[in-house]
Amino acid sequence: MVDEDPQELRDPIVLAAFAGWNDAGEAATSVIEHLAEIWQAEVVAGFDPEDYYDMQVHRPSVVRRGGRRVIEWPTTSLLVARPAGLDRDVLLVRGIEPSMRWGSFTQELIDWVVEAGAREIVTLGALMADVPHTRPLPVQVSATARATQRRLDATPSDYEGPTGIVGVVDQMADAAGLESVSVWVSIPHYAAGSPSPRATWSLLTSLEEVLDCVIDLGDLEELADAWTRGVDELMSDDDSVADYVRALEEAVDELASPQASGDALAKEFEQYLRRRQSDGGNTPPV
Repeated sequence: MVDEDPQELRDPIVLAAFAGWNDAGEAATSVIEHLAEIWQAEVVAGFDPEDYYDMQVHRPSVVRRGGRRVIEWPTTSLLVARPAGLDRDVLLVRGIEPSMRWGSFTQELIDWVVEAGAREIVTLGALMADVPHTRPLPVQVSATARATQRRLDATPSDYEGPTGIVGVVDQMADAAGLESVSVWVSIPHYAAGSPSPRATWSLLTSLEEVLDCVIDLGDLEELADAWTRGVDELMSDDDSVADYVRALEEAVDELASPQASGDALAKEFEQYLRRRQSDGGNTPPV
């Protein structure tokens, strides 16, 4: 790890996302970018890019800064945010899935955040799936701690199969004694082009429940609505896509029990009340 050593933080929680296989529609990394902007996060550390990245896969860029042309290297950075509405600090991991030495990369990350005082890590991901864009995008939350499972109505992860760096981070965090939460959104594979603001919005609203706070969503809701209208136009121009979406809708609606729909509505109403209270100035968004 390069740059600064861990600083003294208030009971920090880690939020991590990585560009690459775990990031359909750039939804997960866009969450980190959004939070870094609204919380005015500062970079405090980063990985040496030559240790973990193949420069022919993730090429460096030439950028202009302060009137000078400099090289911007592909890497993973750690940022510290101190949101006003939280009684704890947040460590944001803004990264790219490494090209090599995943075990060493993850161990270095875990060692750093543990030394910084973190006890919880939340990883974010997005995948393409057979889901319709006309229904709420499914968000799956899994957690290792039973108390967190009960609070978030989450489940232990039972996934088996190929994994990305997010899965490695989850497993090694658990082995190191960190509480691990994973939040994944499903994106319609027929509309998975980047970016996907609707998926980013879905992840952020789920993250509000994980962090127990209200997050300033900025113009994401408007962008999400525009994305939905764009996919609607795609359907109107292609009868085969429209037929496929209707089949997905029927499958989703058949699986949605009245109880499940009631739970979803209750959760949405609770979030609405919290956001309304926030808009009134009693609990400012963070």
